[in-house]
Amino acid sequence: MVNGTRVVITGTGTITSLGHSTRETWEALKAGRSGVRRIQTFDPTGNPSQVASEVVDFKPETRLDRKEARRMSRFIQFAMVAAREAVDASGLKVNEQNRDDVGVLVATAIGGLEQIEEAHTTLIERGPSRISPFTVPMMIGDMASGQISIALGARGPNYSIASACASSAHAVGEAFEIIRRGDATAMIAGGSESTITPLALAAFCAVRAVSTWLGDPQAASRPFDLERDGFVMGEGAGVLVLEELESARRRGAPILAEVVGYAATADASHITAPDPVGAGAALAMQRALKKARVAPEEVSYINAHGTATQLGDVAETLAIKDVFKAAAYRIPTSSTKSMLGHLLGAAGAVEAIICVKAIEEGVAPPTINLDHPDPQCDLDYVAEGARELEIRMALSNSFGFGGHNVALLFKQYQG
Repeated sequence: MVNGTRVVITGTGTITSLGHSTRETWEALKAGRSGVRRIQTFDPTGNPSQVASEVVDFKPETRLDRKEARRMSRFIQFAMVAAREAVDASGLKVNEQNRDDVGVLVATAIGGLEQIEEAHTTLIERGPSRISPFTVPMMIGDMASGQISIALGARGPNYSIASACASSAHAVGEAFEIIRRGDATAMIAGGSESTITPLALAAFCAVRAVSTWLGDPQAASRPFDLERDGFVMGEGAGVLVLEELESARRRGAPILAEVVGYAATADASHITAPDPVGAGAALAMQRALKKARVAPEEVSYINAHGTATQLGDVAETLAIKDVFKAAAYRIPTSSTKSMLGHLLGAAGAVEAIICVKAIEEGVAPPTINLDHPDPQCDLDYVAEGARELEIRMALSNSFGFGGHNVALLFKQYQG
């Protein structure tokens, strides 16, 4: 690394369709369980796609102050709960001595769309005087970071990032760089999303990005499968505590893994489709490896972006082969979106956490529903179930509409 500053992960927090904690989500992933079901939040009848990976049985009033929870949109509630889990797990105490050196960077791709839809209906049906004064702070994307900062008293760098489905991967990477350049000793970073709404579903159906699978909902998300037909919308949050190594050591923090590489690039190609040969994605992976001074063959596991779109899965496969050459066929590469669906702006952070857990426990989670392998997608996608192996280095890929590419590299911690 350029300046010698080492950055480690000391805590994680997760809310997904598979569980309301990192442990619950991880255990379900190892078991190959799917969180996809027919949409329950509203009646999806009339849409080509009617399935999603929803967070069910989430009662914010049991996890947050009841009055405060009512003033937060669902994506902010998810972020708050995940952040508290991450901070508690890390043992980080924000106080008068360190509060200026602890920052928050929690991203979202879309933000409080549910509040926008509700406010618009109220405006049309009841008039402007009936719009809630909490509409703006509930809908704007930076408010997850803002609310977490207020709750903890953290006064370090605080903002949000919006880069579609790469948003929270950018957040984790930028938090890493903030610590390396000395602007904070700890960053609470990740992403949150809750946009399974009538408007969002109709819009993604209109762009023909989502699965229209009519069979068992749990088989709808099919990355790298010949019968894949688009991604399945998901929701949830993932938050990590990143810390400067020496600071973490001084307070005896649990060190789960080390962040060693981050790179961000653009396809400069198309508003929704990836570069056909994955050139931008390959460049991000190459730069992350180079910055970490890691040879391609040192990578033990890749958590693929793997959305189950026809073009995206092929482009990512080509990019991985371009970067890793012959080693690409030896590296277990799975898409956990086969179980979680696509959490949009929260996907990168949740998948970063999955990489941390894979390193911790020595387990590569599977790609489920890979029943008819696409000949163009010919890597080892861990289709047979979770696989035990030593994982010293894990790479996480995240790509977004607009041509955004992020590669994050995590390493088994060695003092």
